[in-house]
Amino acid sequence: MQIAKQTAVSIDYVLKDDDGKIIDESANGQFNFLTGAQNIIPGLENALLGKVAGDELDVTIAPADAYGEVDSTRVQTVKREMFPEGADIKVGVQFHGAGPGGEPIVVTVASIEDDNIVIDGNHALAGQTLHFAVNVIEVRKATEDEISHGHIHGAGCSH
Repeated sequence: MQIAKQTAVSIDYVLKDDDGKIIDESANGQFNFLTGAQNIIPGLENALLGKVAGDELDVTIAPADAYGEVDSTRVQTVKREMFPEGADIKVGVQFHGAGPGGEPIVVTVASIEDDNIVIDGNHALAGQTLHFAVNVIEVRKATEDEISHGHIHGAGCSH
């Protein structure tokens, strides 16, 4: 079966940056996703369409098809009192918060200047070209439940 919209896919991958440094990897068919449900970045999903179990490919994904370009409007300075009392505020630490519309966001502490904390709401991989080595392990038709829930059901799924 070929990878198409609403198929359940298992892959192994190694993700590297432009310098060849491994950013992330998954082995033993442990990475599963439902196509068409925004479970993975668009550039990788598009590169996998039409592939079958056993296919191996190397894919380079531009920032626009991954986590986007760095958006300077997502970097801002806030007062220390915006953080929970006793919070361990250090450069690189991530905090969960609410965006302007109340949507959940994750921000990373970029710098600390006395009581002013510079936070960055960009994804950690924004602006980076991503290099994937992918092995397609399994492709199957997604179940109706998986499609309605927007993700693959498997070990540890609570549905």
